[in-house]
Amino acid sequence: MTEGEWNPRRLLQLSNSYWSTCALHAAVKLDVLTAIGDRPATLDDLVDRVGAPQRGLSMLLDALTAMELLRKTGSSYEANAGVSKYLSKESPDYIGFMILHHHHLMESWVHLEQSVKSGQPSAARSSRADPVRRESFLMGMLASASQTAPKIVPHLDLSGRRHLVDVGGGPGTYAIHMCRANPGLRATVFDLPTTRPFAEQTVARFGLSERIDFAEGDYLEQDIPGSYDVAWLSHVLHAEGPDGCKMILDRTVAALEPGGLIMVHEFILRDTMDGPLFPALFAMNMLLRSQSGQSYSETQIADMLVAAGAKNIRRIPLTLPNDSGVMVGEI
Repeated sequence: MTEGEWNPRRLLQLSNSYWSTCALHAAVKLDVLTAIGDRPATLDDLVDRVGAPQRGLSMLLDALTAMELLRKTGSSYEANAGVSKYLSKESPDYIGFMILHHHHLMESWVHLEQSVKSGQPSAARSSRADPVRRESFLMGMLASASQTAPKIVPHLDLSGRRHLVDVGGGPGTYAIHMCRANPGLRATVFDLPTTRPFAEQTVARFGLSERIDFAEGDYLEQDIPGSYDVAWLSHVLHAEGPDGCKMILDRTVAALEPGGLIMVHEFILRDTMDGPLFPALFAMNMLLRSQSGQSYSETQIADMLVAAGAKNIRRIPLTLPNDSGVMVGEI
């Protein structure tokens, strides 16, 4: 957009765009798309299924129709093509948990100007100890990684690799996809003890419990146990400042055998740090949510890998959602 294209109307549209976001979040929280199902449902049907009175529900349904998520015929509503696939709990591709995670972040974003002025996380930061929010975060990470992993794994050359450590791997989604694509590979998910039950359930669901195990630990507090010939770190570094990243990468490299491979997956900024848009906005999310986290540029990640002892640093040529990318180095 050129400078001359900005005008009050476009600025006000940008300002109130959160209204659409809140309507989507409300639809997910009320499970509207699951209630509609795969056939048209009347307003009276949905009043009973959703458990909300006509006045508010009809306004929400009409707004969702205006947003082109729904289609309205008379007093009946049905989902537009593709919407139920991602917003109905009956679908294996449901992404509602990630949307709920975004919803839980909103209370921090409301106080962005305070964090900009103080340089500190928002006082409204949500507690990760909250079981509902923790579930949304973990299930959201599973859904997000399940969408991204199939786009990444075919481009990773893991032939001949024997044992992967998925550092901060959460539910182990990437370890699962890498093991499925490489029959000779086994993996260890290294993460906090609270993540273990969810990870083991997820791995078991894919029938990979004999090839993927879990090691409890905190990469900020202790060394990574075991010895590996490949390491994967997906969206780990952005939660820390440069010193924390150095600690994590040093510990990861120390767990790798000579000739090992280290792979870093992050939202990657240009070297000027002013785009692409999502990594730039995500940097502010880390301002709100952490003491020192940020988005990093390709050069910054490459320099950190070199400082940790990696060589032959390269970025895998991929086009991924939200401008994430994969950097690879050899030990």
